[in-house]
Amino acid sequence: MSVERTSETSAAPERHSDGRGGVGPALVGVVVVLLLAAATRYLDKNVPALLKGTALGDIAATIEYPVYAIVIGLVGNAVLTLAGVRERLSGGFRTEFFIKTGLVLLGASINLRVIVTAAGPAIVQAIVLITTVFLFTWWLGGKLGLEERLRALLSAAVSICGVSAAIAAAGAVQARREQLAYSASLVIAFALPSIFILPWLAGVFGLSDEVAGAWIGGNIDTTAAVTAAGAIVGDSALAVASIVKVTQNALIGVVTIALTAYFAFRVERRPGASGPGLGEFWRRFPKFVLGFVAASVIATWWQTTVAAAQAKPVIGVVNDLRVWFLILAFVSIGLEFRVASLREAGWRPVGVFATATVVNVVVALGLALLLFSGFSAT
Repeated sequence: MSVERTSETSAAPERHSDGRGGVGPALVGVVVVLLLAAATRYLDKNVPALLKGTALGDIAATIEYPVYAIVIGLVGNAVLTLAGVRERLSGGFRTEFFIKTGLVLLGASINLRVIVTAAGPAIVQAIVLITTVFLFTWWLGGKLGLEERLRALLSAAVSICGVSAAIAAAGAVQARREQLAYSASLVIAFALPSIFILPWLAGVFGLSDEVAGAWIGGNIDTTAAVTAAGAIVGDSALAVASIVKVTQNALIGVVTIALTAYFAFRVERRPGASGPGLGEFWRRFPKFVLGFVAASVIATWWQTTVAAAQAKPVIGVVNDLRVWFLILAFVSIGLEFRVASLREAGWRPVGVFATATVVNVVVALGLALLLFSGFSAT
């Protein structure tokens, strides 16, 4: 199968500013992204406090920065388009750089030692759950005729860890930015009600805190939403949910490598060609995955050499930097967004994501009961 692609609509290839108005306008574009990112961060930090105690307080506390960033980016997109300067400034919308840097920094928050020593059941759950849900989502997307790149993003998002997984998959398969924005929006839309529904169902089913935490961590697709839902159930549920979610996050690199190989050797194979060799695979391989793994290994080793009280604030700074870079990425996505691609997608991606979410709920519950019954987080 041959799939045509242009660098203007791809989320992966680096774009150069010299073809879009020169260095000056590109620098102005960077300044615009930084200002909009600052506005995003302000809303992310202050809206929950401003609405606390109101009818919207609980909802505001669960909304994550991608929502604010994309919305603000879309508003900026409309303003710059009306002013007739968006294309000239677009050289400063460095989506790929922001995304890749953010994901490398994400690796520093993955403590491999904690996963290996304290989360044996979580590792089994993550492998089985991700494999099952990813393959189901991929199969269903194919049945409904979704384009391969959108199938990859939806499959990664619903099976691994939502927005971060979709970003990594977009880099691996060179998806369009509209597809990434679409996938991220679906993740947020489904994660928010799960924060309240899953803890309630855990009570209805009479699940132990540890089983409930494993179910929540394996099912809800954003870390903040997992934290909120786990906290509703209790401290033990929160501890298990966090370990399960971190374990799934650690598998982003594995899935990214698999997607890169599949798209290089199968989807984009030219008619009549014998298939690309290792050189072609390496050319397409998203090098930031190596940075992700290296950051995880280095952070894990470093945390074994210092006291926990010393490591925690440093990792906190790294995590804050990661959030900043991902905010910059989502603002840029909003600035570059083109609605035509979403119109073409129609209802089918929503149907695929919703159905896969139901499968994820059922499989994650079964695995949580099997692996965490009798497990103690203390």
